[in-house]
Amino acid sequence: MTLSAKLDVVGVGLNATDTLIPVAHYPDRGSKVEFRSARVLPGGQVATTMIACQQWGLRTRYVGKVGDDSAAALHRAEFARAGVEAHLFTAPGCPSQQAFILVDDSGERTVLWKRDDRLTLRPEELQRDWIVNSCALHVDGHDTDAATAAAGWARAAGIPVIADVDDLYPGVERLLNSVDYLITSRDIPGRLTGESDLRKSLPALRERFGSRLTAATLGEQGVLAWDGKQFHYAAAFCIQPVDTTGAGDIFHAGFIYGLLQGWPLQRQLDFACAAAALNCTAIGARGGIQSIDSIERLIATGARHAQTYETSSLT
Repeated sequence: MTLSAKLDVVGVGLNATDTLIPVAHYPDRGSKVEFRSARVLPGGQVATTMIACQQWGLRTRYVGKVGDDSAAALHRAEFARAGVEAHLFTAPGCPSQQAFILVDDSGERTVLWKRDDRLTLRPEELQRDWIVNSCALHVDGHDTDAATAAAGWARAAGIPVIADVDDLYPGVERLLNSVDYLITSRDIPGRLTGESDLRKSLPALRERFGSRLTAATLGEQGVLAWDGKQFHYAAAFCIQPVDTTGAGDIFHAGFIYGLLQGWPLQRQLDFACAAAALNCTAIGARGGIQSIDSIERLIATGARHAQTYETSSLT
């Protein structure tokens, strides 16, 4: 078997087909609400992160599973268009993961999703070369066994593992033992530790799983991170939101990009926040992926939301 070429980052995790439905407001129970349009667009946590990294000039690889429907063809075409090296397994007779996303005039989205169990990526479907011939591994933990196998190979090869965890999937704690950069949604640290205060739960997570960094993304409140010695905080940028779908996926892409550039942590967090904010100015998980120059311009000139945390006072 020919050895896979070494790339910058490999992603193992979810893809999805999103039907974006803009509405003036979220429907009340039993009501009828007119919608303006319905657009079918590619999305999914890790798939979107890899697309963004590729667009910014990183060499990327994606490993995931699709059905045998038209959505699968859409994903294959999009990866090919972007230049992502994609290893897509097909589940016969199975629809690809899909989501219906209601987006109201504030830009906030509500997601209805379905994923057939046959789309589960299995450890035996992975090839070690895909993982170790890279400079970083990104996982979302949904297909926990496969993600854990990939993270174990990466850890053994000295390759940093970044995780985007938005839910406590069965067996996810085994995966977290091999994660270097654990960046979760705001509620996950508390659910794992029983401690609602991030100033306590983030250090507890790092201690428990041995991560280099633990962090929680906080929407308009930015991101708070703990590196084992001190907290780092980046306030979110003020933009006019159109659709918050994919904001977390693009945040992770920005973090990975900065990590591979060797930037200081604070610069990584600022870049990730700016990239995520700009993505919210257009429809779709990938609709607002902006150029490096545009992201840097927002960092230099953009207004920010009020700081939620003052790191100089954190211990």
